Amino acid sequence: MAATLPLLAGALAFGIPAAHAADGPSRDTLSGTKPAWATATADKGAASDSSQVSARVYLAGRDAKGLAAYARSVSDPNSASYGKYLSAKKTQARFGATKAQVAAVTSWLRSAGLKVTGTTQHYVSVTGDVAAAEKAFGTQLHNFTKGKKTYRAPSKTASAPAALNGAVLTVTGLDNAPHKAQHADQLPPPDAVFKNAGPFSSYYGSNTASALPSAYGKKIPYAVQGYTGKQLRAAYGAGSRTGKNVRVAITDAYASPTIAYDAATYAAKHGDAKYSTSQLRQVLPAGYTKTEECGAAGWYGEETLDVEAVHAVAPGASITYVGAASCYDDDLLDSLSKIVDGHLADIVSNSWGDIEANQTPDLAAAYDQVFQFGAVEGIGFYFSSGDNGDEVANTGTKQVDTPANSAWVTAVGGTSLAVGKGDKYLWETGWGTEKASLSEDGKSWTGFPGAFTSGAGGGTSKTVAEPYYQKGVVPNALAKANNAAGNRVVPDISAIADPNTGFKVGQTQTFPDGTEQYSEYRIGGTSLAAPVIAAVQALAQEARGGKAIGFANPSIYSKAGSKAYHDVTDHPDKGSGLAVARVDFANGIDATGGLLTSVRTLGADSSLKAVKGYDDVTGVGSPAPGYVSSYSRH
Repeated sequence: MAATLPLLAGALAFGIPAAHAADGPSRDTLSGTKPAWATATADKGAASDSSQVSARVYLAGRDAKGLAAYARSVSDPNSASYGKYLSAKKTQARFGATKAQVAAVTSWLRSAGLKVTGTTQHYVSVTGDVAAAEKAFGTQLHNFTKGKKTYRAPSKTASAPAALNGAVLTVTGLDNAPHKAQHADQLPPPDAVFKNAGPFSSYYGSNTASALPSAYGKKIPYAVQGYTGKQLRAAYGAGSRTGKNVRVAITDAYASPTIAYDAATYAAKHGDAKYSTSQLRQVLPAGYTKTEECGAAGWYGEETLDVEAVHAVAPGASITYVGAASCYDDDLLDSLSKIVDGHLADIVSNSWGDIEANQTPDLAAAYDQVFQFGAVEGIGFYFSSGDNGDEVANTGTKQVDTPANSAWVTAVGGTSLAVGKGDKYLWETGWGTEKASLSEDGKSWTGFPGAFTSGAGGGTSKTVAEPYYQKGVVPNALAKANNAAGNRVVPDISAIADPNTGFKVGQTQTFPDGTEQYSEYRIGGTSLAAPVIAAVQALAQEARGGKAIGFANPSIYSKAGSKAYHDVTDHPDKGSGLAVARVDFANGIDATGGLLTSVRTLGADSSLKAVKGYDDVTGVGSPAPGYVSSYSRH
C-alpha cells in the first residue's frame, strides 16, 4: 500500500474518486514515445536493469487543447481574437501546470524509485535505473539497432497512471539515440581563420570573369565579396524602418566570448548604426556540457552571423542572445522556454535543426507546446529550413528538417540574391548549387555543371499534418505527396542564403601564428536567411505601430500571391542558366597552398524546384518592398 499512497494523494487533489486511483492498472498511453526505429526486427533484447536513464516528464498543463485553440485564434487575422495576446504570467496561469499536477507527477515518479533532479513549470526531470523507469512508464526498455549502432528504447509505447488525469504530456529520454541539432550553415571552422580569395564583385555582375571559360553560353561574374546591411535593406524594402523598440531573440548553443567586440567592430566598418547601451545582451546557462561532442567553438560563428545579420537589417531592434548549455534538444528547449517564460522577445531567430527522421514524436510534442505558449503571448519563432535541399545527397532519403517542420513555426527557406549597382534589387533564384572545377588547362569546366553541393531545405513532412493556413495556397501535388490527407510543406517564406551571393560577417578567429584577430569573410546558408527574415519581421512590427505580429504564418499566407512578395523562381533569366565564378584559397587563408577556381550554378536545388507561386524551395517568396508596409494596415 505504501507505494500507492503518493499516487493516491495526488489523485485526490484532482477530485478523482479514491477507489479509481487505487485500482492501479488503468493507464494513459503517451503516444509517440516508442521511436519508429524500435521495430521487432531491430530488437536485440532487454536493456540491463542497472543501466542509468535520464528522462524528462513534460507536463500537459491545465488545458492542452485549449492552449492550441487559443494559440490559433490569436494568430489568425480572420479571427475575432487576433492579436489579443496574454502576458507570460496570465498564459501560465491559464494553461500551465497546477501545483497539484506537479506534486502528483513528482509523487508518482518517486514511488517508482526514480530520483527527481529538477522541476520547472514545463517538466519534471528524473534519473534512475532501467528497472525503475520500466516500473514508472509501464514498458520494457530494450536495445535496438539503428543504422550501424545500438540504442535503448521502449519496446512499447510508454504510459502514465490514468489517475494523473492527463497531467503528463510526454516523456523524453527513454530512448538514448542522439537528439541534437546542427547549425544549418556554411560556416568555416571558427577556431582557425578563414578568408575568401578574390577576385570579387562588389555588387552582382560588377566584375566579369572574362579570362575564365563561359557557362551557359556567356561570360559569368565573380561571386560577390559579401553583401552588407545597406544592400539587404534595399533588397527587402526596409525603407526608413529600423525595428526600433522591437525585441528580437536568437538561440544557438554555447556563446561567443568576443561577440560584443565583433558586433561593434562590424557595425562600425559597414555603416550600420552603433549599438546603444544594452541593445545587445546575452542570457546564458550556469554551465556548458558536451562541448567537444557538439563542437562548441563551431557555434561561435553561428551566433556572430545571427547577431550581425539582425542588426544589419534592423539596426534599431534590441537583440537578446539566449545560449543553450549544449546542442542537445533538452538544452535547446530550455533556451526557447526561457524566452517564453520571461517574454524576452516577440521575434525569435533559430538557425539550427536536424533531419525529420531523427525527430521523435515525444520531442515534437515538447517543442510544439513551447511554440504554442509563445503564440499565445505574441511570440513568433523562425527556423532555418536546412542546407541540404531534399536531404537525399546527405541522408539517402528525401525528407525535411526539424523543428522547421512544426506547424507552429515559420520555416525560412533560401535564395540566391542579385543586388546590382546602386543597391538595386535585380532578381532571386531558389538557392541550390552545383559546382564544377576549372580544368587543368584552364579552358573548360570539368564535368559542367557538376554535382549538387548545397541548397535550401524543403519538401513535404512525413509526420506533421497540413496546417489550415497552407490550404488553398500550397499545391496539392506538394501537400499530398506523402498521403491523401495532406501534410505540412516547408518552407513558408525565404531570403538570401546562397554562400555564393552571401553576407559578409566579422569575427575574431585564430590565425596560424596563434594570435586571435578580428577578420571578415562571406557566409551563407539558411542560417543567414532566418535572422534576415527575423529582422524584416522587426521592421514589419515597427510598421504595425509596435504591436507584436506573433506566430506569423497565418498572416504570411494571407498575403500569398500579392505584391508583398518577390515570387522567386529558379530561372529569372528566362531559362538560359545562371552561374558565378568563385576563387578559393586551397588552405582557407592565403595563396601559399594554391587557388581553387570553380563555377557555381544557381537555382539547382536537388529535386526541389522554385516555380511560380508557392514552392518548396522559397515558400510564398521573399519580402518585396510592399511586405513591411503591408503590416501597417492591420
